[in-house]
Amino acid sequence: MLQHPQIDPVAIAIGPLKIHWYGLTYLVGFLAGWWLGRLRTRKPWAPINEEQMGDLLFYLALGVIIGGRFGYVIFYNFDSFLADPLWLLRVWEGGMSFHGGLLGVMFAMWWYGRKVGTGFWRLADFVAPLVPVGLGAGRIGNFINGELWGKPTDVPWGMVFRQAPDALARHPSQLYQFALEGVVFFIILWWFSSKPRPKMAVAGLFLICYGVFRFMVEFVRQPDAQLGYLAFDWLTMGQVLSFPMILAGVVLMSIAYRRNAE
Repeated sequence: MLQHPQIDPVAIAIGPLKIHWYGLTYLVGFLAGWWLGRLRTRKPWAPINEEQMGDLLFYLALGVIIGGRFGYVIFYNFDSFLADPLWLLRVWEGGMSFHGGLLGVMFAMWWYGRKVGTGFWRLADFVAPLVPVGLGAGRIGNFINGELWGKPTDVPWGMVFRQAPDALARHPSQLYQFALEGVVFFIILWWFSSKPRPKMAVAGLFLICYGVFRFMVEFVRQPDAQLGYLAFDWLTMGQVLSFPMILAGVVLMSIAYRRNAE
């Protein structure tokens, strides 16, 4: 049985100024996405040039933060918002929804695509392989905060989280998600997108992979206390939101390759 490391969620404190690890992990994700995006702009089929990558990152960052926060409020914790509306602004305390962030990023890509005259799907295929790095970094932030832990377990790597309401060893599900949504996800998408693919194919594979990985981890992740299981004593909100992603991804890839074959 392992103990969750006692990591102060505040990485740097200078007087009243406090910089949290959770915020730094997001910064790492954005910077890594910007660097990788600049590499991808050198491909002949890239929809934007190297100079435009900084502007695109700004739009995507707004989409992630605004969409992710509002998504968490709507999908997971609307009661907390009603009790304390200012809680919406305290992003450093955690509480971001990937599915909300995805909607925010989609809107940001549509908006930026219109601005520069680039089609939405070409931009989506370009951005998709950049996302797993940020997802992985965010899961490390969850682990440092000691949030989103897994169910009780007797596996040798089970971990006791001090924030949990008991002293039971639990699955370190944040690290599972880091491995799947960060490392494995990045390898798959980066490899798949290294060559020209039919329009919508990369975006479709993104939806399938994330949906499958998230659906799998939800079986060992403790559901949000305020929601619990939605049905069957195992179905979680994360699975409900991920299943349509898988279906949408299959549809996109089917359309992409059917059009390519015509």
